[in-house]
Amino acid sequence: MITGSLVALVTPMHPDGSVDWESLRRLVEWHVAEGTNAIVAVGTTGESATLDVDEHMAVVKAVIETAAGRIPVIAGTGANSTSEAIELTRAAAAAGADAVLLVTPYYNKPTQEGLYQHHKAIAEAVAIPQILYNVPGRTGVDMSNATVARLAGTPNIVAIKDATGNLERGRELIGLVGDRMAVYSGDDPTAWELILAGAKGNISVTANVAPGAMARVCAAALAGDGAAAEALNAPLQLLHRDLFIESNPIPVKWALHAMGRIDTGIRLPLTVLAESCRAPVESALRHAGVLS
Repeated sequence: MITGSLVALVTPMHPDGSVDWESLRRLVEWHVAEGTNAIVAVGTTGESATLDVDEHMAVVKAVIETAAGRIPVIAGTGANSTSEAIELTRAAAAAGADAVLLVTPYYNKPTQEGLYQHHKAIAEAVAIPQILYNVPGRTGVDMSNATVARLAGTPNIVAIKDATGNLERGRELIGLVGDRMAVYSGDDPTAWELILAGAKGNISVTANVAPGAMARVCAAALAGDGAAAEALNAPLQLLHRDLFIESNPIPVKWALHAMGRIDTGIRLPLTVLAESCRAPVESALRHAGVLS
């Protein structure tokens, strides 16, 4: 089982929007060196919505090749079409991904039965460990804890990323399915508290810019040391907030650019971080000790 800090990795791009392969490989090497426990490639933070299928899989393959087995790689393969999600999941399995992350189908607003059938179909079609991903604030659909519990007995479905940010709901979810599947936080501000409640780690945006710090927060929480986890998390609180000052991944890509790690590229309809938002992000980076 993968535990700890799992970075939801950005996809670096040149100003013209083309993928910056050299920077991508450097980011992977940095995460390995900093103690990140796993990499999620081409999730929402990786701009999955605007990469075509060939680019999507090329990024996944590049991350897998660069990681070279040193840390697990989880491929984002979710889609609002079940057949497309199966296609991407098959491709990720063939590329050697350790697992896949499947966001709930966005925009078409399936029922709870539709969500169950969608994930059941993918699990039956592809023999790779699969992580459900519930982020209702982003997708417009909310997978209930009852539906997750119903899916928990399905072979290949091994975990869920709960990005609701609702600790009570997260604790209830761990009580329902924690003996059958791993629960990961998908909410940086509350991640350490959910881990103390039994979650196995955090799929993190903040880890893009503070990988070592996030790894230490998660490690302390996994060890049951709440005081240490809270203290380690305190310098990151502004980052947790201000990396969402505009839609993710706009702020985190600009932050990485400010740190000298990537270029400014981002794909429309997303745009480079507004000038009025840059000072708070820069201040948060300095507060966290990742920008001098």
